[in-house]
Amino acid sequence: MPPKRKTAPRMERPGRILAAAERSFAAHGLAGARTERIAALAGVNKALLYYYFGSKRNLYRAVLRHLLDQLGLLIGPAESASTSPRELLIAFVEGYFDFLSSHPNYLRLIQREVLESKGEIDWIMREYYRPLLCRVIALIESGISRGELRRVDPQQAAFSIMGTTASYFAAATIWSRYFGRRLLGPAALEARRGALLDFIGYGLFRPAGRPS
Repeated sequence: MPPKRKTAPRMERPGRILAAAERSFAAHGLAGARTERIAALAGVNKALLYYYFGSKRNLYRAVLRHLLDQLGLLIGPAESASTSPRELLIAFVEGYFDFLSSHPNYLRLIQREVLESKGEIDWIMREYYRPLLCRVIALIESGISRGELRRVDPQQAAFSIMGTTASYFAAATIWSRYFGRRLLGPAALEARRGALLDFIGYGLFRPAGRPS
């Protein structure tokens, strides 16, 4: 008799569904993604999508929340009295950079949300982006008060940090074609990381606090 086909453990199925749904939603959006295709990519029965998530829209929100929760885990260490604002800001930038480099579908999904939003973006702003931006602003304000950072507009500086970090990944595919090389390859990403920290350091940090 042929060996019995092994089935994935039950706890693995939601994760596989989320991964497949992330790829499908990033490529086709909420309206264009098909649950049949997501189930096939995840290697599960279509009924399991509804069993775990209830509806396609709930699955879509679960994908976004899963990515945003991971972003929250990668944006640097918790603040402490022994860690300077400069060090925390560097850790934040590196964490955000690492997240974007390891989650290529994230920006595409968020860009779709901005263009096609039907209310999804409101809870993202409330639960994730506002606290995130407020944290960066607070770090900059603390760095200024301690003499580690130049006297700048904290809100504008936070916008510049977030935008400069993300814009590279948003445009990397186009620029890769122009320059004829992979701008998302390991060597290119390390070069970009160094250039980004150098740029932010010279724009914000006082000479004694610039990153090496």
